[in-house]
Amino acid sequence: MRWGYLSICSFVFYGWWDWRFLFLIMISGGMNYVAGEVIDRFRGRRAASLSMWLAVAGNLGLLGVFKYLDFSIANINALIDWFSPGSRLPMQNLILPVGISFYTFQALSYTLDIYRGMKPARNFLHFMAFLSMFPQLVAGPVLRASDMLPQLEECHSPTPDEQWDGFRQIVLGYFKKVVIADNLAPFVDMAFSNSGNFSGTILWWGVMLSFALQIYGDFSGYSDIACGIARWMGYKFINNFNHPYIACSLREFWERWHISLSTFFRDYVYIPLGGNRKGKLRSHVNMWCAMLLSGFWHGASWNFVIWGALHAFFLSLERVTRWPLLLGRVPRLGRLLCVAVSLVLVTTAWVFFRAEDLPQAIHVLKAMFVWHAGGFPVASQIRAVACLGVGTLIEVGAYLGIYALPVWKSRSWRWIQLPLLAAVLLSCVFLRGSGHAFIYFQF
Repeated sequence: MRWGYLSICSFVFYGWWDWRFLFLIMISGGMNYVAGEVIDRFRGRRAASLSMWLAVAGNLGLLGVFKYLDFSIANINALIDWFSPGSRLPMQNLILPVGISFYTFQALSYTLDIYRGMKPARNFLHFMAFLSMFPQLVAGPVLRASDMLPQLEECHSPTPDEQWDGFRQIVLGYFKKVVIADNLAPFVDMAFSNSGNFSGTILWWGVMLSFALQIYGDFSGYSDIACGIARWMGYKFINNFNHPYIACSLREFWERWHISLSTFFRDYVYIPLGGNRKGKLRSHVNMWCAMLLSGFWHGASWNFVIWGALHAFFLSLERVTRWPLLLGRVPRLGRLLCVAVSLVLVTTAWVFFRAEDLPQAIHVLKAMFVWHAGGFPVASQIRAVACLGVGTLIEVGAYLGIYALPVWKSRSWRWIQLPLLAAVLLSCVFLRGSGHAFIYFQF
């Protein structure tokens, strides 16, 4: 009854956006549940392998139709124009279902984990309660069946400590989203919507650092809210972010950013391709495959592919030169220099993630790396500048290890933490920015 209740509530939540796409979740769930049962029954036989590959094709097929069909048609039309101008394939203009990339990967990991030896869900409702779990359904984190199915088998009532942790995560998540991200969004949107009118180097570095903080506050804020709600429900989700902008290398950045997705590509793409077990050259090729697929997962645009390729290039360069190790040896400043270089590389790559097209990305990069003395609209963007400063201070606190001090984990000090969280919650009400949809809803 509990699994059925969770599934129905999650369906109502998702169907509130568009009830028609509930059938898509049901199709995805039914296909993977049946595949899992067949794999478990015929384990080690050809039928199990066939079922696994059919499930992979089915999952990627659903994702391909709704997310990449129009992108493919547009690129085919571009090629046709080279040879036969005027002959074009019609665009389908399909609506992209919210969260399809997330629940498709969850369903796919379920089938692949069963093929690797995991026992399947006890019944269909058990599986659907995992797949449609509403807090993370539309924007992650990407859950693993091996982690959630055992939790769903127990009826765990959250302890007071877990309720407190959930409250803290929800409040901080809303602060990241409605105060930090939503106050930075108008500044970033203004700059990119009028990119041709701005060429100042300082301006564009300010814009891109603002976007870096905006997307972090936006996405990690959603993840925090989802994790907090899960704690109140008696479940524990993976921590999806861990202060990625204090990373000392690109590799560490991906160990801290969108952890559920980066570990997904590591476990289901990079390692199955051979990881680093087949020599250095092959490990670079495997890593490039994983990063390119990660970029393409984010959206049907060449900008996302370039973003993934740029991160792959930075990671390869890091492996070959071992610059974090060499730079880290600088007395006193080594770690800080590594963080600064990593932040510059990540921010540079964010240009392709945010830009509307390739020419705009090139214009922004040229402005960032070729000095132009342009104006900086501080007076009209004072809230954005203030939030950029607040967000920077938060990350500086993480860099200094302030949040790891025992005082933040001690129950006896909650009488100090509670007023602080209350102040943060009030700031979410009175200092919130104009409402913006979560950035990762589009993926």
